[in-house]
Amino acid sequence: MSDGARDVHIHSSPAVAANAEGDEIEVLESTEVLPVAPEDFDPESSGFISTERFRDLLAAHGSELDPHKLEVLLALADGNADGKICYQDFVNLMSNKRSNSFRRAILQGGRQLKGTSLKEEAGLGLSQRLVRHVAYETLPREIDRKWYFDSYTCCPPPWLILAITIAEVAVFMYYGLQLDRWVLQVSHPRFLKGPLPYHPQLRAQAWRYLTYVFMHAGIEHLGLNMAMQLLVGVPLEMVHGALRIGLVYVCGALAGSLAVSVADMTAPVVGSSGGVYALVSAHLANVVMNWSGMKCQFKLFRMAMALVCMSVEFGRAVWLRYYPPAFPPCPNPSFVAHLGGVAVGLTLGVVVLQNYEQRLQEQSLFWIFFSVYTLFVLCAVFWNVFAYGLLDVKLPPTP
Repeated sequence: MSDGARDVHIHSSPAVAANAEGDEIEVLESTEVLPVAPEDFDPESSGFISTERFRDLLAAHGSELDPHKLEVLLALADGNADGKICYQDFVNLMSNKRSNSFRRAILQGGRQLKGTSLKEEAGLGLSQRLVRHVAYETLPREIDRKWYFDSYTCCPPPWLILAITIAEVAVFMYYGLQLDRWVLQVSHPRFLKGPLPYHPQLRAQAWRYLTYVFMHAGIEHLGLNMAMQLLVGVPLEMVHGALRIGLVYVCGALAGSLAVSVADMTAPVVGSSGGVYALVSAHLANVVMNWSGMKCQFKLFRMAMALVCMSVEFGRAVWLRYYPPAFPPCPNPSFVAHLGGVAVGLTLGVVVLQNYEQRLQEQSLFWIFFSVYTLFVLCAVFWNVFAYGLLDVKLPPTP
């Protein structure tokens, strides 16, 4: 903190919190200035403000604040049993940020502020209704739905999933024209000769463990993956951002190819199923774990349809794997990548989706699953380096 006095500026977007009884606490939009220097809050520079001092300051300057903002600050004071408030929590609130400790304090607070449900708000434009729809599709708590609805700016837009999908379609179109085949392209002798698909003979080319997602066995394979990727991935990216969703997607894709290299050592891999199944399984698990809080329409029917689509795609992959290959001894692509994606989605992916506003590096469960995932990757790398030679695996010829 600086020695010189300065005002604490309050500039926030609409937000909502909730108390222990489940009532909502709404923070309305305000742009205000609280003319109090930092040393008035924390004269000893300890990083904390005593609740008594905090109340005195609010009583002295509360008339200059939005009343809803004042009540949330009082709830913050009421909810802290230690008799002190973290100064950074106060600054974060004033700058439209929230932290774990702030949320816990609000949940413990005794003050109540009634707020209407987001669904009941009328007069919304098309874009606002779309954002509201996405909020109800992906977030289980009304506090998070309102916070997201008020803070979403579509800047940046959900570009990652769209870019991946466009790249997959472009690659498929290219190979369709080159091979003059659109259904079951994998049966063409030149299908696996490109630089993208994973092949066990070429496993030393590390990029193939990820680039295989841009190749698909045929239009039926691409169509199912693309539908699930867009319907689930785009809303999730709108809420959680490209970085988090990209993390889940890439981890699922990498786990898929590595799982194939360990469990189905002679098979190649194509398709984005590893990344797609990581996103879809994480979303479905999040819905099940927060069933009562999820307010999306027809959720039971839609979950059943999602499971049907996943089962159909997985069944297609299993059938293709054991269908007699067009050019033996090279087998058809493996289905094990689907299972690797599901494993990532049910562990790392669930942690990401359940912590909408919190920093992942502050979540112990995230580090546990991330450490397990890292250990799996390292073990798989050692397996690829040593196991093929030790086990004398008969690999198919290089395409």
